[in-house]
Amino acid sequence: MLKLYGLSNCDRCRRAHRRLEAGDQKVEMIDLRRLADRGELEETLQHLLSRVDWSTLLNRRSTTWRGLSDGERDNLDHARATALFKTYPSLIQRPVLDTGAQILVGKAVDDWAA
Repeated sequence: MLKLYGLSNCDRCRRAHRRLEAGDQKVEMIDLRRLADRGELEETLQHLLSRVDWSTLLNRRSTTWRGLSDGERDNLDHARATALFKTYPSLIQRPVLDTGAQILVGKAVDDWAA
């Protein structure tokens, strides 16, 4: 089963979920904010960051990113980015698709088929 990580109110995530299901794929949609609220985001982040570089997961175009202070945005490394992801799950580029064999980040569903 595919796992699609994102936000339930994100249009791109909902569109990706619908497209994957329309293609007869079994997809589990996982809301990153809900994981954070339940204290389960850290395990998911460890899994994703073991297979994808933190800079790939970081959404530098988000309103959350633009709202951070210069101090929070400067001198990012793996540890600081991980801490930001835990505090602000909306900083994670989305959607994130875990196929089991690979992690696809922030791409259009049409690109995933390739």
